[in-house]
Amino acid sequence: MLDLRKLRYFLTVAEELHFGRAAVRLHLAQPPLTRQISALETELGFRLFDRTSRTVTLTAQGRHFLPYARAVLDQVNLTQTIARKLATGSAGQLVLGYASSIALSDLFSQAIQAFAQRFPDVQLTLVESASGSLCSQVADGRVDIGMSRMPLEHGQTGVQALALGDEPLVAALSSDNPLAHRESVSLSQLSAYPLIQFPADFGSGLNDSIEQLYRRNGLPLRPGPSGRQITSIIALVAAGQGVALVPECTRTLAKKGVTYRPLTDAEACVQLLILTRNQGRSLLVEAFMGVVNEWVQTTRPT
Repeated sequence: MLDLRKLRYFLTVAEELHFGRAAVRLHLAQPPLTRQISALETELGFRLFDRTSRTVTLTAQGRHFLPYARAVLDQVNLTQTIARKLATGSAGQLVLGYASSIALSDLFSQAIQAFAQRFPDVQLTLVESASGSLCSQVADGRVDIGMSRMPLEHGQTGVQALALGDEPLVAALSSDNPLAHRESVSLSQLSAYPLIQFPADFGSGLNDSIEQLYRRNGLPLRPGPSGRQITSIIALVAAGQGVALVPECTRTLAKKGVTYRPLTDAEACVQLLILTRNQGRSLLVEAFMGVVNEWVQTTRPT
């Protein structure tokens, strides 16, 4: 195996084309440098330099070998840099799981953008999942961080949740629905229409919050068709198949035939939670949480 130190010596001499100047750059005496180059030539089986008392030039083999030697050393330097970044938590892989409606929020896009700018050597993998499954995925390590709308179950261990605040719910209505012409609507008015939700077995935190809201207000919930993504739910609204209650960030889905209206019920909100493991959080997880906390501090009303 070639000695990396000898390759560095060769590269320095090739750049200087002068053993004396190369020795100064390498903080070596010239005789040891000459011996190391000769030893490298012996290992390679060909001369790297033509030397006279006044000049040093690369041989044809030396010129051909030079870019390969430089590539090896560049890769070694890159490997050392990445190793240092891994040790300090500024490189590696981070898996982020999220509920579909959360992808529409400002927090989601801005936190990812800020993190990517600050840690460009981190490979960020995004996994869309129902809120109900994110807790177990975080607990068993399939996901490093979960962004969910479902509070932890009582007695849940191994995972902790950071609440980032409540987001108002809005009504998504077909534009020809009579309620779409009002400035705001109430839950009581919406209860007269089929409610489009995620499938019952999907494990949606949004479903749970809405169903609790209906129960607290003593309102009947008329089940409508279901969609496995927030975009599917809005498409069903546009098709006149019912109404939907969605986080306010869903307004960014400006689909033709759909009108969004605020609710008169102040309690109609849904939580945004970030899930992480209780123990063994990596430096990358800590770094991402730091970015999220900064975002929360800058956007929180004073």
